[in-house]
Amino acid sequence: MLIVKEKKTLFHYLEKLLIEGGRPSFVPTMGALHRGHIALVERAKAEGSPVICSIFVNPTQFNDPKDFQKYPVTLEDDIAQLEAAETEILFLPSVTELYPGGTTGLEQYDLGYLESVLEGKFRPGHFQGVCQVMKRLLEAVGPCRLFMGQKDYQQCMVVQRLIQLKNLPVELITCATVREHDGLAMSSRNKRLNATERRNAAGIFRALQSMKQNIHTGDLSNLKKQASLVLEQHNFRIDYVEIANANNLELRSEWDGSETLIALIAAFQNEVRLIDNMPITP
Repeated sequence: MLIVKEKKTLFHYLEKLLIEGGRPSFVPTMGALHRGHIALVERAKAEGSPVICSIFVNPTQFNDPKDFQKYPVTLEDDIAQLEAAETEILFLPSVTELYPGGTTGLEQYDLGYLESVLEGKFRPGHFQGVCQVMKRLLEAVGPCRLFMGQKDYQQCMVVQRLIQLKNLPVELITCATVREHDGLAMSSRNKRLNATERRNAAGIFRALQSMKQNIHTGDLSNLKKQASLVLEQHNFRIDYVEIANANNLELRSEWDGSETLIALIAAFQNEVRLIDNMPITP
């Protein structure tokens, strides 16, 4: 596996890849890799094109500086996992490589409704940061396909919006969430949980399951209330428990029996904020 830190060096290897086998597939990450990330690499390799993975903890998408400072860094282990998965290139840029003019006064994107609801509401500026870094990464890598996990459901929709806004020649492929044995969605943030918090964290999956198992037509408020109780029983501090249209994330308080819905949760185990989602209609 090649490890590349500069865009100009990456461009040199990309020219060679284009001659040999066409445009690459791309898996962007912030490191602290787990089996979910490797599943994305494996899915990308199944397409037959070379795979580039990036590790970059993007400062512009953290609305809480403490969260940025505490983000886990496990680079040596990350490299070993990517080598074992036969990743062709690891792009490992610095902040100054991606943001040579600094991280203030950056471009803004019209994300519409997506920026005012759920993660957009509770993490102001977060999705602007996501777009700022993804635009730079996609321009540097020039992939034919981009692979992201469904756990970050709203983020996937934001990146799709970015692709449309900038008319980028890349296909976004969203892959199923990879879970632990107790249902907890794999996340780099899980590394920050102590043993008690880790046991409690499975409650987020149980809350989602409760909504899926009890979905019914009509008013949905009691469904969300019961899910909130499950979270509270597992010592979660809740940001939101919501049900939305799966295609546009418009929030729903009632169900007509035909609309495709998704349940979404964000909640804290002490200082660690976890998110998850689950389609809850057939």
